[in-house]
Formats: sequence, structure tokens, C-alpha cells
Amino acid sequence: MPISSHETFNVESAVELAVIERSGFIESRHIGAAVVLAGDGSVVTRLGDIDAPILARSTLKPFQALASMQSGVPLRGAQVAVACGSHTGSLDHMDIVEGMLKAAGVKEENLQCPTAWPQDETARNWLVRSERGQSRLAFNCSGKHAAFLWACTENGWDLRSYLEPNHPLQQRVRSVIEEYSGEPISHLGIDGCGAPVAAISLTGLARAYSRLAKSPGDKSSNARAATIATSMLDYPWAVQGKGESNTIVMEELDVLAKIGAEGVLVLATPTGATVAVKMLDGNLRATSLVGLTLLAVSGAVDIPAVSNVLERVVEPVLGGGHEVGKIRLGHAVSALLD
Repeated sequence: MPISSHETFNVESAVELAVIERSGFIESRHIGAAVVLAGDGSVVTRLGDIDAPILARSTLKPFQALASMQSGVPLRGAQVAVACGSHTGSLDHMDIVEGMLKAAGVKEENLQCPTAWPQDETARNWLVRSERGQSRLAFNCSGKHAAFLWACTENGWDLRSYLEPNHPLQQRVRSVIEEYSGEPISHLGIDGCGAPVAAISLTGLARAYSRLAKSPGDKSSNARAATIATSMLDYPWAVQGKGESNTIVMEELDVLAKIGAEGVLVLATPTGATVAVKMLDGNLRATSLVGLTLLAVSGAVDIPAVSNVLERVVEPVLGGGHEVGKIRLGHAVSALLD
């Protein structure tokens, strides 16, 4: 049965990407799809259905930030990275977002992302002690929303409707996504932060990141795209958080890394070699293992360096506080190692 534009791929067209081993017993299996692109955008590895639409979730943030910058927002340095990020809400993250709002001439109340407690423990404790409570600044998408608001004030666009699909800014976001992915958006939904979220194929998502990652070395590319790719690598802590998986990958491997909710991860090297992964069950815990392994197998990154990073970003399987198992590659990926 063909997949419609209103659903992602099904179990029959997925493959086993990872398994969870506990005490020598395979306890769980993660199935999904993954694609590897060479620097020229050609498909090197195809696992599962890489042409069916997926909701790309927060992996689209760099392109949403690009739309804001193309709308006149003068983001610089860590501001760019936090606008592209799914951050932990640290005090530094919140300070940057607050500074963006001040520069835009708006207040925290204008943000339409939900209020949240920070994932960062220090910031959470500070909000509790100061009796400030949950904050919109602490929500992981606040940087993106601050950039959206700034785009509105730069252009005289309505602030209250900045998340509506027909808003001039969201129309530009759609154009950017379609330009970089090389395909039309098949469906438009509402993301967890309230912003529109596009459905594109896993291949289209990888293609978009390949173009983005290559932009700093391509004189013909968009200068703002080059700024985004460079800033994410220069300020990786602002994209996610100190000690977090995406941050470690960017710090150690010089590879763009961006997670998205419901099991999506994209990794892209400066040469344009790119991996995009979608876990069908929506779980992120095996995505770094699968994605980095596929990059290493393709020859795009150094295998010893990847091994060192995987030791830091792949969570152990614990029993009684001790390691009793591990997340392992599924047969579809391990077969590529033979």
C-alpha cells in the first residue's frame, strides 16, 4: 500500500537499526530508516524507506533561523547557534535569548512557545530559588521564537500571528525548506513549540543539511547559510548544552549535529557527506550510534574519533546502578561492517 502525504513509512518498509541488550538478552528493537549522502548529494546508503515523508521536527531549526536572517535579523555568533538549537535552558542560553528579545524591542511575554522548567539543573534551581517559576526563555525552542519575533519587528509584521502558516515569515520558512531540501513540503503540522513543522522525505532532509554544511566553503552559497553552519560549530554548547550529545559530536568531530523529536537525527560534514536517521518508534537513544556509525562506514569521518565520541554519547544499559548491557547496532547497520 503506498504511503500518503499524511503518514510516515510503516513497519513493513522499516529496517532494524539498533537493539537493546540487557544481560545477554535482546530486550528491545529500534526500527526505522536512514540515508547516507555523499558530498555531491548522491545516495550512498539506503536503509528502509527514505522517500516517505517524515515530520522533521527540530532538525528544521537551522532553516527556520535562515528564514529569519533572510528577513533582516542580524544574528551573530551564539545568537545564531541558539536560534538553531534545542537547548537545555541553561542560564547562558536564557541570557542570549533575553538579549535577542531586547534587541528586537519585545518582551518574554511576546514569545508564543510554552513556559517550561529548564533541563539544566543549575538554571532550574535558580528559577525555583528566585520564585520566578517556569519561563518561556527556558523552553528549548525559545531561541528560534526570539528570532521569529525579531524578524517581525524588522519588517513591521504582526507579532501576535507570527506562528500562523500564512504569516509572511512562515511563508519564507517554507520557501527556504523547499529550496534546500529540493522538494515540496508534503504536509504541514504544528510542532511542540506551536510553530509550523514541515513533512519532507528523509532524503530531502539530508540534502538540505548537505547544502548547509558545505556553504562555508562554497563561494556561490548563501552567506547567511554559511554563517549558520559556522556558528553551530563555533558555539556547539548553544545548540544543545554542555555535555549533551549534539554538542559533543560538534566539538569533537567538526560535524553538524541536530536532533529532532520523535527519533530524528541529522549529521553533516563540511564536505557535505550527510546522514539522516528516523526511528519509527520516536526514541532518540540509538540515533547517535546509528548515525555516527553510518558516517564512519562511508569514510566521511575518522573511525577512532567516532569510537571515542560514541563512548561519551551512547547511554549504558543499567541494572542496579551498574552496566549490564548496551545499545547495539541492528542487523541492517551491522551488515555494512562486514
